[in-house]
Amino acid sequence: MSAPLSILDLAPIVSGGDHASALAETIAVAQAADAAGYSRFWVAEHHGMPSIASSAPAVLIGAIAAATERIRVGSGGVMLPNHSSLVIAEQFGTLVALHGDRIDLGLGRAAGTDPTVSAAIRRNVGAETVDDFPNQVIELLAYFGTIPPLESGQGGRIVAIPGMGDSPELWLLGSSDFSARLAGMMGLPFAFAHHFAGGEMTDVVFDLYRKAFTPSVVLREPRSAVAVATVVGDDDADARRRALPQALVQLRMRTGRLPARIPTIEEAEQHPWTAAETEWVDARLAQQAVGSEATVRAALDALIARTGADEIVLAVQGSRLSDRLDTVRALAPAAARA
Repeated sequence: MSAPLSILDLAPIVSGGDHASALAETIAVAQAADAAGYSRFWVAEHHGMPSIASSAPAVLIGAIAAATERIRVGSGGVMLPNHSSLVIAEQFGTLVALHGDRIDLGLGRAAGTDPTVSAAIRRNVGAETVDDFPNQVIELLAYFGTIPPLESGQGGRIVAIPGMGDSPELWLLGSSDFSARLAGMMGLPFAFAHHFAGGEMTDVVFDLYRKAFTPSVVLREPRSAVAVATVVGDDDADARRRALPQALVQLRMRTGRLPARIPTIEEAEQHPWTAAETEWVDARLAQQAVGSEATVRAALDALIARTGADEIVLAVQGSRLSDRLDTVRALAPAAARA
């Protein structure tokens, strides 16, 4: 396995836990990844979800960057339609001014929440905030000074301070062919969310990205990453057991049930599993990197061969901090070599 390894962490809130412990555990995972030689540590933006404490990526990124030394820190990602491009330029320009060339800004176009919460964030319910995503990205590039000022004033009369001249490394994130094509057309790095999209889409998006790629001031050649749910256990059965709590949360969300805090392993095992539910979990985990160290390494190698991605982002799973740290440390030799 020669591809660089990075980490995606959602600051999970476990049954019986609280917000403070969830955030402290995320920082602990970041410190372990930093010491082990991983390339990046990303956090995501979600709102109104009892199982996720990562609702303010810029704030959390600042805390992680201050607590680590070498690893790149960033968003996987900021849901840009929830925000003004100017505000994001100022937030991440501030992070770059504070922490130098260690900051990544991954951008997504989903809401990261349900329509009611989304309307409260944006103070409107207009779908145009999502449809306008490409224009928002262009505005952001102008605020950072990556491209010339726009006629509308961005980067010229309207200046992001900090922001202008303080550009982070920019990535477009996605789980669809739209995101892959857009990243290619704009000449930006692309990261695909195989950890929750997966399936046949994974087989096509990377080829679409490379075919659509147009060199830009940001990137001369295509550059891509693939995110995969990852759990390393003592053996395959132990890893499946460790992955079960978050699999149950995803199952509940996909069947329309309100999300709750992530159950403990014991609580997940006590769920009255139907045959169909067990089959769904088995099929999902088979697409990810869950198993013994040897099983996970083979799965990661296969994913790189399948996608041609340049980097792997491990969406490390586990309801216990020790589970996440075990996975980070088990793959540390591969991360350090890459």
